[in-house]
Amino acid sequence: MAHLVGRLTALKVIKVKKPGMYADGAGLYLQVTGDGQSTPAKSWIFRFTLRGRSREMGLGSFSIFGLAEARAKAAEYRRQVYEGIDPIEARRAHRAQAALEAAAALTFKECTKQYLAAHSAGWRNAKHAAQWSSTLKTYAEPVIGSLSVHSIDTALVMKIIEPLWSKKPETASRLRGRIEAVLDWATVRGFRQGENPARWRGHLDKLLPARAKVRMVKHHAALPYDELPAFMTALGAQEGVAARALEFLILTAARTGEVIGARPEEIKDKVWTVPAGRMKASKEHRVPLSEAALAIIDTVREVQGRAYLFPGGKRDRPLSNMAMLALLDRMGRMDLTAHGFRSTFRDWAAESTNYPNEVVEMALAHTIGSKVEAAYRRGDLFEKRKSLMSDWATFCASSGGADQKIISMRA
Repeated sequence: MAHLVGRLTALKVIKVKKPGMYADGAGLYLQVTGDGQSTPAKSWIFRFTLRGRSREMGLGSFSIFGLAEARAKAAEYRRQVYEGIDPIEARRAHRAQAALEAAAALTFKECTKQYLAAHSAGWRNAKHAAQWSSTLKTYAEPVIGSLSVHSIDTALVMKIIEPLWSKKPETASRLRGRIEAVLDWATVRGFRQGENPARWRGHLDKLLPARAKVRMVKHHAALPYDELPAFMTALGAQEGVAARALEFLILTAARTGEVIGARPEEIKDKVWTVPAGRMKASKEHRVPLSEAALAIIDTVREVQGRAYLFPGGKRDRPLSNMAMLALLDRMGRMDLTAHGFRSTFRDWAAESTNYPNEVVEMALAHTIGSKVEAAYRRGDLFEKRKSLMSDWATFCASSGGADQKIISMRA
């Protein structure tokens, strides 16, 4: 209950210790909190009524604002109330504007860095964080990286997304979502205001065709398997670590993250053991290596003492997850993706061999959908997969074409 003892004095404000609300008049109160024994906490409160609604706002601590300063602040807010302005909302708007002005130097690149620092710890693995960073660095930063985050508009987002939308719809869609996430984060943190210019529904979907429709008129990312031998010949003529990594990826039907993270110690007795942490299903995966795959390992192992089988440009760092895609672009195969070669392998196995589906699925390290099937099949069908991968390597090195004969599964 308030202690209505008249206007406060500077001495009384200093000496009062009993918890309560002490009125100074005209809506200004000194709030004293504590247990009455230890040094109390003192702060200023301004109470007002606007449009029939009673409200209360804090004016700060007595340790910062003395009585005269609190009275001056209360007088300012009373004038606002008289003019029909809610001082709480006005102060909130002022602080938001100040935050925007302070953010004028906060670039999209810096926002991305802070977003990743805040979220990457909750992601499943480091690969996901690397993909986020790489995609934004490659496509977004050249356009908006150095711009203040609150100045980014729809035109700038379209400048990034539109050129990719028809050529690389999957990449463009992921890129748009990542830009949207960073800008949403910046809005919540008070670094920008207004609608998100990268949002899809009700905004960019009015400017760009649906991704599914784009895919209908574009080449599939997976290479038809009868074209693979010719592609492997062209790939073999390419120099560099990315070319050898892509060859290895194709011959093992592995995923990009599994290949670029491969370490020399994972290869032993013609078997590549991929640790669970790098597998999509979070389960260790053994890959039987064909002679062709082993030959690639021998080639890249010529330089000893490297942390990764396919090293990147920086010391003790793996090849970039974008390196193989860049290689495909240089080869004039922008219609393909590294991941698409797994589909090529799957189509070849289904149409040109008699290998059972479970052997092929195990080679692709796919999760078994049926719990009953998983219970009965506890092994990894390694010996059968060994024959499958050997036949795949033989096909990759063949003349290919429609005359390729069906390969029977060896016992």
